[in-house]
Amino acid sequence: MGWLTRFLGAVAFLAVGVIFSPESFGSKSDGGNSTSKLAIYLKLAHLLCYSTAFGTALWVTFIGGIIMFKNLPRHQFGNLQSKMFPAYFSMVGICCAVSVGSFAYLHPWKSSSTAEKYQLGFLLSAFAFNLANLLVFTPMTIEMMKQRHKVERESNIGEEVGWSKNVEVAKPSHALMVLSR
Repeated sequence: MGWLTRFLGAVAFLAVGVIFSPESFGSKSDGGNSTSKLAIYLKLAHLLCYSTAFGTALWVTFIGGIIMFKNLPRHQFGNLQSKMFPAYFSMVGICCAVSVGSFAYLHPWKSSSTAEKYQLGFLLSAFAFNLANLLVFTPMTIEMMKQRHKVERESNIGEEVGWSKNVEVAKPSHALMVLSR
């Protein structure tokens, strides 16, 4: 699927969300006061970005990752993950940033309830942890993985699918023990 098709799909998805938003049909919220158009778009942006980040995390963690792990040789799986994770953390980071920004705008700190302050705090912490993964841990992990793959290829291990069956071969390898520390 080309980028234009994906872009048009996203625009159509957003348009349907705006059209079918309760505020679009003239309903009143917040005690009878009509909601501004900006608030409608921010609520929609928050909902779409939050649900996108949540759904992506569920898919990558519990479905895609497990299927790839069970069906790809370990080195191919690692190489694929090294390409997917930066894109995954970037997308989730953008979604978290939009979610935090829209939630903070809709619920100003001084007039927020305690529950809303906690929600904003949790959103901010999710954003911070995601950025830490993107900028710190992912590059370190990819570099370590590349070093391990090089050593494993020299020992003719790492091409099995799923759990490693070459534990006996990997244990006596001094180079792998040094990398594992």
